[in-house]
Amino acid sequence: MAYLTKIQKVERPTNQSFYVNLPSAFAHALNIEKGEEFEWIVENKNLLLLQRVKKLKSKKMKGVDLK
Repeated sequence: MAYLTKIQKVERPTNQSFYVNLPSAFAHALNIEKGEEFEWIVENKNLLLLQRVKKLKSKKMKGVDLK
């Protein structure tokens, strides 16, 4: 499963932030809940990993093969 996502930049007088939006199809497929914490892991300049802070109990997800 793949979706294109653009990075948004917000500049304020005191700081600047970059935002990444997660498509709702991903959120639903991964059972992500509002307020759930994730962390970014930088593998290299071309690869970022997004990892849950608290692991879910293992469940087989319908239609998704995560080998």
